[in-house]
Amino acid sequence: MKPILASLVMAGFVTGAVAQTGATTLTMTCAEARGIVASQGAVVLRTGPTTYDRYVRDSRFCALPETARPAWVRTADVAQCPIGGVCRSNEIDNGR
Repeated sequence: MKPILASLVMAGFVTGAVAQTGATTLTMTCAEARGIVASQGAVVLRTGPTTYDRYVRDSRFCALPETARPAWVRTADVAQCPIGGVCRSNEIDNGR
């Protein structure tokens, strides 16, 4: 395997592993979860034992033609914490 391809494959494994290990929003306070999204801009967070999503600070962290839609997650202290947004396609949301 060529070195560049091997690096890309390894990066994919590392990224996937981050989404599957570590703390979940269920062990964070709402302020902690919101703070991570605000400071990172975009981050994958686990929301349960087998669920996760990519949360963004705003639409600048979405691909075109996507827009950040408000997202709420359960945290240790709040049932529906307004964590930031999730990127969603404009075409799907507009019924096209």
